[in-house]
Amino acid sequence: MQVDFYQLTRDPAEKLVPVLAQKVMDAGKRLLLVCEKESQQRQLSKALWEHKPDSFLAHAIAGEAEDSVQPILLSGLATPANGATFMLVADGKWHQPPKTIERLFYLFQPEHAEAAREAWRNLGEDEAIARKYWRQDGGRWVEGP
Repeated sequence: MQVDFYQLTRDPAEKLVPVLAQKVMDAGKRLLLVCEKESQQRQLSKALWEHKPDSFLAHAIAGEAEDSVQPILLSGLATPANGATFMLVADGKWHQPPKTIERLFYLFQPEHAEAAREAWRNLGEDEAIARKYWRQDGGRWVEGP
């Protein structure tokens, strides 16, 4: 599994989530988008609808539609009811991924940096996990040290 850590220092999750979700969809994969607060789920849902003026990223919030057929499922739980193999944690709280997850995107704000460091250390003990750290440099993302 690959785990990509994204430290949000400039933009909110609502700006990055649609970009990452689009890449997952372009790869023909399904995405589980995890955030515990319903208010943030609604913000992320809106961001997925409005990402591009000429299209939207098909999705649903868990329990509001048939979860199993959703290409992107927003949920408060790290349970891929849509069969997702990609997972994106948008609320900065570490959620242990199920074994079926191939790739995890972990977005965290500075106030969640300690939890991110702990997750980084714990994941480093497993040779089957590749970790990458991404930071914002102006308007773009660069792989950091």
